[in-house]
Amino acid sequence: MTPKVQAFFDPATSTATYLVSDGKTAAIIDPVLDFEPKGGKLSTGSADAVLKAVSDQDLTLAYVLETHAHADHLSAADHIRRRTGVPVVIGAEITKVQKVFAPFFEMENLAPAGADFDRLVKDGDELPLGELGIRVLHTPGHTPACVTYLIGDAAFVGDTLFMPDYGTARADFPGGDAATLYRSIRRIMTLPPQTRVFVGHDYLPAGRTEVAWESTVADEKAHNIHAHDGVDEADFVAMRQARDATLAPPTLILPSLQVNIRAGALPAPSPGGHIFLKLPVTMA
Repeated sequence: MTPKVQAFFDPATSTATYLVSDGKTAAIIDPVLDFEPKGGKLSTGSADAVLKAVSDQDLTLAYVLETHAHADHLSAADHIRRRTGVPVVIGAEITKVQKVFAPFFEMENLAPAGADFDRLVKDGDELPLGELGIRVLHTPGHTPACVTYLIGDAAFVGDTLFMPDYGTARADFPGGDAATLYRSIRRIMTLPPQTRVFVGHDYLPAGRTEVAWESTVADEKAHNIHAHDGVDEADFVAMRQARDATLAPPTLILPSLQVNIRAGALPAPSPGGHIFLKLPVTMA
């Protein structure tokens, strides 16, 4: 069965959120919590627009699916969970990401072993979604916990692949690895060529003026500028490592990670009723 896929693009973070359904039952993939870093202001307009679409179409929401712990936007997964009661799902290797960043942010109150999430999924796991099934592929490399969700003829790849004219994700975050990313990409490219590929971001490469978020396995194999057929692992790793060395950290990496490894939940308010996110400082 071919699922219905609706994309909601957030220009502030270049993120695509997806609402995927069989016409009756739906899942939301990678929702965005709006955050204005200069003023420290949070809002829920992006996520509420997706929830409005769920309501307008009389869909039953079954899950929030996270492809990984994002470093470029705050997740609205917990906001949606609190509004709807649906479980938040993420790859089981999120525990490895938490082990790196929880000490970095001194998050003493982090729930153990991924317990802030409702369901940790592994490679090959399947979840029901109305008349559709969700199959999980573990596709690490960008982070250790990255997964691809296969729903009908659609693959939701998160940050593993981008549009063919932009290429692939960075692999220099803690636990990331360019060789592992290459192997995950090759695995995605073994899917049927007509499989629709829905990417997590679009950053508008030179020569294109309109954002896009959907390609196919055939398009990626033929035209992905970093990983098309014929690019071997050694060349990919050399390219990726050289490119990553030139990249600055994402603007929202520090606020994002301390929220996203907790399924989008914010820290508890202070005795004065304020919510604080930490800003670790290092001396150059």
